[in-house]
Amino acid sequence: MLPSTRTTTALLTGLLAAALAACGATGRDGAGAARTEAAVKPVRSAHAAAPPGLPGMPPVLDARDVYAADRPGKLAAAVRGFPSRVYVPNTNSNTVSVIDPSTYKVVETLPVGNQPQHVVPSWDLRTLWVNNDLGDTLTAIDPATGKTGRTVDVSDPYNLYFTPNGKYAVVMASMDRELVFRDPRTMDRVKALPVSCAGVNHADFSADGRYFIVSCEFSGELLKVDTERMKVVGQQRLPLDGAMPQDVKLSPDGRTFYIADMKAHGVWVLDAKGFATPKLLPTGKGCHGLYISRDSRQMYITNRDEGSVSVFDFAKNRLAAKWHLPDGGSPDMGGVSADGKVLWLSGRYDAEVYAIDTADGRQLARIPVGSGPHGLAVYPQPGRYSLGHTGVFR
Repeated sequence: MLPSTRTTTALLTGLLAAALAACGATGRDGAGAARTEAAVKPVRSAHAAAPPGLPGMPPVLDARDVYAADRPGKLAAAVRGFPSRVYVPNTNSNTVSVIDPSTYKVVETLPVGNQPQHVVPSWDLRTLWVNNDLGDTLTAIDPATGKTGRTVDVSDPYNLYFTPNGKYAVVMASMDRELVFRDPRTMDRVKALPVSCAGVNHADFSADGRYFIVSCEFSGELLKVDTERMKVVGQQRLPLDGAMPQDVKLSPDGRTFYIADMKAHGVWVLDAKGFATPKLLPTGKGCHGLYISRDSRQMYITNRDEGSVSVFDFAKNRLAAKWHLPDGGSPDMGGVSADGKVLWLSGRYDAEVYAIDTADGRQLARIPVGSGPHGLAVYPQPGRYSLGHTGVFR
């Protein structure tokens, strides 16, 4: 996240209030976290019955792989007619660059609200929502035409998620210090959940959808939230002084959450069942975004401050490769193409977008866009419904 005047002011105010209230989690050890890998069992190909999920949630296709619906070519009927595009929110330019992935060219630049952070597919896959954080609005994009539509007033929409049953949108109101549950279509407020941590920004849901893990960027904490009760049921401070957690991703087998951390320069490995203190897997400087391959065998990890992408092998439970961008760069947020062959990433500090071959890490294109590109969305993608962010599909 790129700090703004509002971000800095709100952060200082929040930290002062927290100190006066003497609240918070347990202290940090200041000596650094244990740099060990947590055990993750291999993803199996055989299908298995899944346990009951959140009421109203589509049944999990395979209990051993929550991403089983995301295979190449498995586009939902709702999106099959949409043109393939890459939508890039330019935080400092207040625009969205639209890229045709077949030509690697920007085909349109859409004006949106103030400081767009992410482009988020709706739960029903029919709308893309631009999160205009400082503009306090959401701008709808019709992915059938690539044109903007209505703009909705929403306070502090840094990021946006959807509950697995499609009942609520969940706004990560970072500076408001709230998780706001809203109607997923009208975006009318249903319930605001105040939080005591600072900088809620990213999340992912458990395999059964009954809870989700939220990262708190500015206080180095994690939250566990009960989806149905809309209530924080767990909170912990990461065991590293200055931790700055970012993207959150569930493992294919549903047993582990991975949390990228810009200041720890690696991924926290959290047991999904127990919410115990996680262990750190070092990846690279400025670890930021997490993306699952179409076959669920690998996870692509962006290291923004060193211009690289680490590749984690789930079956081998280790890093299998590191791809360095030629001439450096600042790979941030993005997504995988529908066929799984290209990883698309924004260059946060370089006003560009990278297209990377997932077979060997080769850079396919480097595309100039607006200033401060951030949470780009590759669309459409396989999957039955969207959990939000830049496109988390199940």
